[in-house]
Amino acid sequence: MDEVDPRLARFSAAIPAGPHQDPPAGPPPDPVAAILKVLREGERFLVCSHSRPDGDAVASVLALGMLIRQMGKRADLVTADSIPAVYRSLPEADSIRTALQVHGPYDAAILLECDGLGRTRLRGLDRFFAINIDHHATGHAWANLNWIDRDAASVGELIYRLIKAAGAQVTPEIATCIYTTVLTDTGGFCYGPTRAATFGLAKELVEAGANPILIAQNVYFSMATSKLLLLGAALRNLQRQGRLSWLWVTQIDIARSCASEEDCEGIANFALSIAGVEAAVFLRELPDRHIRISLRSKGKVNVSAIAAQLGGGGHQNAAGCTLDGPLARAVDQILAVLRPHVAAVAGESAADLKTVPKSEPAGSFDSSAAPRVKPG
Repeated sequence: MDEVDPRLARFSAAIPAGPHQDPPAGPPPDPVAAILKVLREGERFLVCSHSRPDGDAVASVLALGMLIRQMGKRADLVTADSIPAVYRSLPEADSIRTALQVHGPYDAAILLECDGLGRTRLRGLDRFFAINIDHHATGHAWANLNWIDRDAASVGELIYRLIKAAGAQVTPEIATCIYTTVLTDTGGFCYGPTRAATFGLAKELVEAGANPILIAQNVYFSMATSKLLLLGAALRNLQRQGRLSWLWVTQIDIARSCASEEDCEGIANFALSIAGVEAAVFLRELPDRHIRISLRSKGKVNVSAIAAQLGGGGHQNAAGCTLDGPLARAVDQILAVLRPHVAAVAGESAADLKTVPKSEPAGSFDSSAAPRVKPG
């Protein structure tokens, strides 16, 4: 490990101890005040998110970068993966740099929605003072300074609170980014911690200059043709057992659709949209033959806990993990874990889920069907 930048020592008295130090005595300090102290005393900061950034990650990174620059400091915005095309119209989106290694020096690295340094897939982060800002149900205090609020609608909501606490101006560009985080991480205000305060926040952001119609059009009505072709391939593989549904795509499906990784975002929601379904799974075969799992729930099944059990994480209604292949094995594994949770919603046994409802065409929901690749 590289030597830690000695300039970070001046922050130690104001910041909670890191994971390898003794915790400070007395009540924990206010994380917002502690983060602002770091920002005010430092000069150069790294802002990054988890790999494969979604709307909340991208727009939150941008908004935090705008705050830091308003404070007269330098912010380097870095992600390991490219920004999905649907978010490239966000203000200052071209300020995010794609890289796999960071060098600094930085007064602090601020990580959004990460359960550890490895979640970023960026090398070199272990040299810097780490600030962890998260709202995932599986979030935990791993960094030198941690701010975790599991009740926030998005991590962007936390960035908005930070901006307000700093006394910074909520510009139309910042409002646009924060509104995007709330819209996308609640699935269009359909799930997650969506409450009256969430709509109050949306109102403030619109009043500050966010255009809700344009943002919704950019997010939900700007799909690439390749995504629709991939969705068609996934829907051909759709299966259902009672309140549980799942669908998948193989590497052949992805190649035939000329699809990219970002085209897979949101496909799980189509399986969840079936009437009577409480939980859904989307499985995607990766080039290395591992299987990426996206879990969705309408609220009665805590998919975050299920994902954590399998080495992943996320929110109560939206989570994910990665399993070993082949695809047929991953299907069996995730369904075996999910069935008891889904059955418990209606007081059934897991075995009941293997019975196809008589009201549905049985041929559409063959529970014994193995993942298949259709011949060309």
